[in-house]
Amino acid sequence: MPQTILANATLVLPDEVIRGAICLQDGKIAAIDQGAAVPAGAIDCDGDLLMPGLIELHTDNLERHIEPRPKVNWPHASAIIAHDAELASVGITTVFDALRVGSVTSGKKANYGEYARLLADEILDLRAKGALRISHFLHLRAEVCSETLIAELAKFGPEDRIGIVSLMDHTPGQRQFRDLTQLRAYVCGKHGLSDTEFEAHVEEQRALSSRLGTAHEAAAVAEARRFGAVLASHDDTTAEQVAISAQHGAHFAEFPTTVEAAAACQAQGIKVMMGAPNLIRGGSHSGNVAAHQLAEADLLDIVSSDYVPSALLSAALLLGDLWGDVARGVRSVTAAPAAAVGLTDRGRLGLGARADVIRVARVAQTAAVRGAWVQGRRIG
Repeated sequence: MPQTILANATLVLPDEVIRGAICLQDGKIAAIDQGAAVPAGAIDCDGDLLMPGLIELHTDNLERHIEPRPKVNWPHASAIIAHDAELASVGITTVFDALRVGSVTSGKKANYGEYARLLADEILDLRAKGALRISHFLHLRAEVCSETLIAELAKFGPEDRIGIVSLMDHTPGQRQFRDLTQLRAYVCGKHGLSDTEFEAHVEEQRALSSRLGTAHEAAAVAEARRFGAVLASHDDTTAEQVAISAQHGAHFAEFPTTVEAAAACQAQGIKVMMGAPNLIRGGSHSGNVAAHQLAEADLLDIVSSDYVPSALLSAALLLGDLWGDVARGVRSVTAAPAAAVGLTDRGRLGLGARADVIRVARVAQTAAVRGAWVQGRRIG
């Protein structure tokens, strides 16, 4: 592979920002030089930011492509390729595709079926065929409040590129939906339930959690070890819940809902991840803690795009402005998520690092990706 030199760029290094150039060769960063010179044959970046490719640990974006409208099922291969291309276009070069495991089929209306094994096979097949632009791993979202979690997890193994297993517990009245009015708005809006049907749904879910929740949680923790995956907690609300997550061996916490929980995570050595939409919108759409509050209190480590892929880059620059440190803001979407899942080959501009690099221009209050390279090969 011929070398690529990106020159006259504003390089976002791990701990500083400098004007300089980098050389990409054989899939890695081969050289980093300081100064504004543009050697013959180099790409002149005109002072644009040059930073590591973004690393996304939790995204619901694939679901939107699979089901673009309620009850409209799109062909999976087409949806996966479109999802991959969208992420590449906004600077994400590594993604952990979030797939729910654990289904409820006996509910009267608000039920949902199994899909993860089939979709995982399709993602891995497209990857093997070279049809995807960026690097894909799997993130299994283990729904504790379900009927089929153990059986669904048993269909996966260490060969499936599972990087993360997250413990999801959507039992009504706690964690993300401790406020039942928020849950009512979500479930009734999605499934068209009446008030009576909603009350029945809440009772069904609580009974299910009481019957199977403990066994499901233990199984998910054990299966994460079998896969060789990192364990994450989800929607921790209290210090007690964080203590349980720590006992399970959670490496990072997805979207803690309170300052108390985030502070407890920090005390336990668990990294805190929050959603970029929360940060950009100025608050949580579920009424939970605002991401900027945690950032201002130095309780925020990692950012995820969650349900808006383009939000990840904008959030990193917003955090850089908030902290007065662009490199730190960028680390929250590159080096920090890489470290959380044990990826040592990427997430930084450094000699020998994987040549996943993006060129970014700041435009008004947002950012535009003007070029992207994965292992030194241009993808956008």
